[in-house]
Amino acid sequence: MADSNFVDYVKIYCRSGKGGRGSSHFRRAKYLPKGGPDGGNGGRGGHIYLRGNRNYWTLLHLKFERHILATNGESGGAKRSFGKDGEDRVIEVPCGTVVYDAETGEFICDVTEDGQQVMLLKGGRGGLGNWNFRTATNQAPRYAQPGEPAQERTVILQLKLLADVGLVGFPNAGKSTLLSVVSAAKPKIANYPFTTLEPNLGIVSYRDHRSFVMADIPGIIEGASEGRGLGLRFLRHIERNSLLLFMVPADADDIRREYAILDGELVKYNPDLATKPRVLAITKCDMLDEELIEEMRRELPDGIPAVFISSITQLGITELKDLLWKELNRETFHEVERIVHKNIDVSQLPADEDDDFIIPVADEDDDFVDYEDYDDWDEDDDDEDNPDNPSSPNA
Repeated sequence: MADSNFVDYVKIYCRSGKGGRGSSHFRRAKYLPKGGPDGGNGGRGGHIYLRGNRNYWTLLHLKFERHILATNGESGGAKRSFGKDGEDRVIEVPCGTVVYDAETGEFICDVTEDGQQVMLLKGGRGGLGNWNFRTATNQAPRYAQPGEPAQERTVILQLKLLADVGLVGFPNAGKSTLLSVVSAAKPKIANYPFTTLEPNLGIVSYRDHRSFVMADIPGIIEGASEGRGLGLRFLRHIERNSLLLFMVPADADDIRREYAILDGELVKYNPDLATKPRVLAITKCDMLDEELIEEMRRELPDGIPAVFISSITQLGITELKDLLWKELNRETFHEVERIVHKNIDVSQLPADEDDDFIIPVADEDDDFVDYEDYDDWDEDDDDEDNPDNPSSPNA
């Protein structure tokens, strides 16, 4: 997985910009002895946004940009000059990205549509200058507000593929072979377990120029919901699929038991998957005759549509497409909109992704003060006691 371009997990550090400080400046003019306060407000800090982009398919572009920092707002100036706002940062992510807090595992947000924009961190507000605090009884305020501090957060981005049909089965159940037959995808096919190490997507052509998307994920084994095999890393992609196609080979010892194991692992991972529509395909049926197929139908699980197929001889492929299209277009479909994302256990996340992760240290000038020192004070200290001086305490 280290050399693969398919990246569906990344951990990044985000920090918005802090607000600029307000100015406590006083107007100085040759023939204006009592100019009064004219300190401007500070600018707001930059925000951090997430935006869905359909042109991205993985999180590879974020694997080498682990620190997303917005700029700070500039301080206010004289003559009621407002500070410049900090520059916002927009993180482009593929559709189907889910965001979690890296420390607690709490679900934060979900980006599913192209152009959808979510504010991840809000920049600090700029402080008010002393011009805002002038009153009839306090005509020379010598203080200004500091800007609000920046927000920082370490988040985990997980990609859950958006597909209509997801293939679920044990290793070597014929998932990759089926995908290569019904679509133009070219997944790796070999006669050993876990040939597929990353999800593959394929566009399945149907009648009248219609089509749907099929996703092939690595094989699931018993205990995958607890981290065995590759299941825990890729089970999240099944959550996005509108329809689940369970695939069990015809030479299995007990088809009903294998289906129960697969279904049990999905439910243990996310109980909401129990209500997701499903279809059962019995694969590798090229050596079976009609009499044996009818006898095996009696041993299939109840309440689930089933079809016998063979990817090599194209047996039942057309029937399978018809069944999938029928299930995808039911009136009460689209369970994908009702996905409830559970919080994750950060202790079970892959450690190899975090070995080189470093949280940047804030600059020394990031410390905030309660009040800003007044500037441009070029008069003698004796003038502070002068009642004519607008900044004098006795004024």
